[in-house]
Amino acid sequence: MRNLKRVLLGVFILLLILVILAFVLENQQSVSLLFLGWAGPQLPVSVVMVIALLIGMLIGPILGWFLGRASRLSRKRLV
Repeated sequence: MRNLKRVLLGVFILLLILVILAFVLENQQSVSLLFLGWAGPQLPVSVVMVIALLIGMLIGPILGWFLGRASRLSRKRLV
């Protein structure tokens, strides 16, 4: 049973790598983003998507921590 879990995990990781590789290879068109008058450099779509994902992975936990902290402070005031 333990070996089966390892094999399934290995297969899942390989499939995930293949999907990511296919995404990167299929999205090589260069794009330039325009945001509030600022034009970014031309980068492949896949790089833009990965950067957006990483920024979201940073902002999400920080925002969750901030909102949780504000909620805890408001509960303390009610008690």
